[in-house]
Amino acid sequence: MSLFKVFDTAGSALTAQSLRLNMTASNLANAETVAGTPEAAYRSKQPVFAAALRQADGLPPGTVPGGVQVRDVVESQAPNQALHMPDHPEADENGNVYRSNVNTVEEMVNMISASRSYQNNVEVLSTSRDLLMQTLRLGRE
Repeated sequence: MSLFKVFDTAGSALTAQSLRLNMTASNLANAETVAGTPEAAYRSKQPVFAAALRQADGLPPGTVPGGVQVRDVVESQAPNQALHMPDHPEADENGNVYRSNVNTVEEMVNMISASRSYQNNVEVLSTSRDLLMQTLRLGRE
């Protein structure tokens, strides 16, 4: 088994957490948006991850030998809040507009969690690099 596979694993985790951070940023950017119907209102989106399990040493080229895969992106099914704003240009016949279902507190917690996971994977890469460099130095002496 190659020592370099840790870079593939940590790299896939970095990519996954980067996607998670981008979706959180998108959700927060749309947190206060409104629409004329519940169907048109923005819905919070979350990525669904799965472990990419290592099958055998003879993996096909381009296959991640372990790490994280993005399985899907799901929209929240939480209801959109109706706000009575009859003067709003997008108000329906009852004078209602519908706010996105983004929960800003949950999104901030999600952002902190994703950020820490990203930092941890950067640390794994850095430590692995340092260990490999020390191993190479031992071979020179």
